[in-house]
Amino acid sequence: MPRDPRYDILFEPVRIGSHLAKNRFFQVPHCNGMGTKYPRSMTAMRRMKAEGGWAVVCTEETEIDPTTDMSPLTEGRLWHDRDIPTYAAMVEGIHEHCALAGIELSHAGHRDANLYSREVPRSVGPYPVAAMSYPAQARRMDLADIRAYRMSHRAAAVRAMQAGFDIVYVYCRVSNTLNGMFLSAQYNDRSDEYGGSFANRLRLLREVLEETHSAIGHKCAVALRFTVDDLKAPDGTPLPEESRAVVEELAEMPDLWDVNVATWARDSLTSRFGPEGHQEDRISWVKPLTTKPVVGVGRFTSPDTMASQVRRGVVDFVGAARPSIADPFLPRKIEDGRIDDIRECIGCNICASADATMVPLRCTQNPTMGEEYRKGWHPEKVSRWSGGDESILIVGGGPTGLEAALTLARRGANVTLAEASDSFGGRVSRESRLPGLAEWARVRDWRLGQLQNHPNCALYLQSEIDADTALAFEATHILVATGASWRRDGTGRAHLRPISLDGTPVFTPDDLMAGRVPEGRVVIHDDDHYYMASVLAEVCAKAGCDVTLVTTAAEVAPFARATLEQELIERRMLEIGVRLIVKHRIEMARQGAVRLSHVNAAQIGAELPCDALVLVTSRASDDALYRALVAKAEQWEDHGVASVALAGDCDAPSTIAAAVYAGHRFARELDQTAESPELIREFF
Repeated sequence: MPRDPRYDILFEPVRIGSHLAKNRFFQVPHCNGMGTKYPRSMTAMRRMKAEGGWAVVCTEETEIDPTTDMSPLTEGRLWHDRDIPTYAAMVEGIHEHCALAGIELSHAGHRDANLYSREVPRSVGPYPVAAMSYPAQARRMDLADIRAYRMSHRAAAVRAMQAGFDIVYVYCRVSNTLNGMFLSAQYNDRSDEYGGSFANRLRLLREVLEETHSAIGHKCAVALRFTVDDLKAPDGTPLPEESRAVVEELAEMPDLWDVNVATWARDSLTSRFGPEGHQEDRISWVKPLTTKPVVGVGRFTSPDTMASQVRRGVVDFVGAARPSIADPFLPRKIEDGRIDDIRECIGCNICASADATMVPLRCTQNPTMGEEYRKGWHPEKVSRWSGGDESILIVGGGPTGLEAALTLARRGANVTLAEASDSFGGRVSRESRLPGLAEWARVRDWRLGQLQNHPNCALYLQSEIDADTALAFEATHILVATGASWRRDGTGRAHLRPISLDGTPVFTPDDLMAGRVPEGRVVIHDDDHYYMASVLAEVCAKAGCDVTLVTTAAEVAPFARATLEQELIERRMLEIGVRLIVKHRIEMARQGAVRLSHVNAAQIGAELPCDALVLVTSRASDDALYRALVAKAEQWEDHGVASVALAGDCDAPSTIAAAVYAGHRFARELDQTAESPELIREFF
């Protein structure tokens, strides 16, 4: 199918220094939980982006020497010449597909404690280490330290050039780079030539740019990644005039400006808190100040939005991290006129959680992300089904069932997907109707849209399946993907057994998602620690309820720190008048009140007035069908059934990303032999 001419502008080549990018699609630096700890996985993932049509593919932030050891985070590392081969292999894979390779060099100042190298942290001033509240402080860098940093950055740039990189970044963000900390009037209280006036605070960044150009500019383009709204006065007052002055002063020095906004949570805003292209108003002033190309991000999923920003002179390159994770082949699909095939990012930020949890990247929409090397999975290619005429019955049309059905259909298997309700999507459909989560429906909609192209998959709604019906279907393989239900008895992390709930109306998330909203004084008990309790608090507050959210955690939605939302969630709760009580659990409920206790104390605590209690504690797997089928195992052979399996939430409740992964894995591995490789580990 020919490319829509409206998007021709996205495929124009753009010069970056001495290099020519083949189009305007730019995978900006992003963390991935692999780095140099899992180099083959990292290499395969970046290579996949290049194969998918991205003109530029960059690394994550990469340490330049042992004084900026970011452990325990899993980032890049280019301390020594011995690190060059790892990156040379990655660059080679990127170049195979005619893409440019970029590396983001970084020194994190006092953000990290150098826990692996045990070097003394050093920064613009003697500040406490920020990461993990680690009990250590940085030393104030003297002039010798500053010279040493400049030499280390230059040496790392040379190593990057030797590894074959086309673009080398100088990174400037106030909160986590030495360049930004020196630039910031908040952090920089020095009285030497690197402190005081704006010109002095800019000196280090200018020198690093000049020295990087001097060292590698004959062969590599030099990019500056700059956070455009990060600069503040010592009292925290924003200084937009200083941010503008940085661009004016350095306008023509870098070969490319990569601009973003503060903080990381705002830069990678989830769909719950902001729309596609949300950064435009804050970055659009940069491009008129420089003749050099500008790349910006905004969770771009629509080619119309991308083309519009380029035409209107907001950016020269469409930058992406999360959309390139959800669909590494996004550029190629636009080029081939296959817009409907784009696997759109839902903005949940489960990908960002890999940085905090220090494990290989994962994605709700793209279950192959992070598995390119470990399992050999390709997002656009699957092996042909080897089971011949064998048929598969999938019971349950939620995220697991939809993904399993689609992947098996793509493989050429004969599939039947049966859903008991009147619509597909399961928990995705229910949750996407909650405040701020509408884009999550893309998990359902994309898969249903793709299944329309596969006549070998039959879809049935309002189809109640019991064990006898499933066996009578005489499918060769049966997958039970019937999901899970929220518990109504309070069982969870804090209480391993049900709690006393006499006399108080009890609601679960399933009740609220079905439209049954409580009234009056509502207490929400969060023992889940992710997004659900806070979203339900919004539902109740909008319905006019007086809402108190009680959580067993030390803060509201602690796992949402990993998805960059915790502070935004807490702020939203306070804005809408939800009272917050942390480190407490519900011990019992009676008519008109609930009794609390502190999680670290044995005694019973205060009572709260309560007309309705919403329990967000844990979920119970809806695995009755699977257990019934297992109980009839002696009948399988008579009905031609070779295997019965369960997957997703009905196996073990988890994230939607885990549910999609479970369905994909089942579909990939169903016809594998016992000798087939399951997971390729990286040995050192």
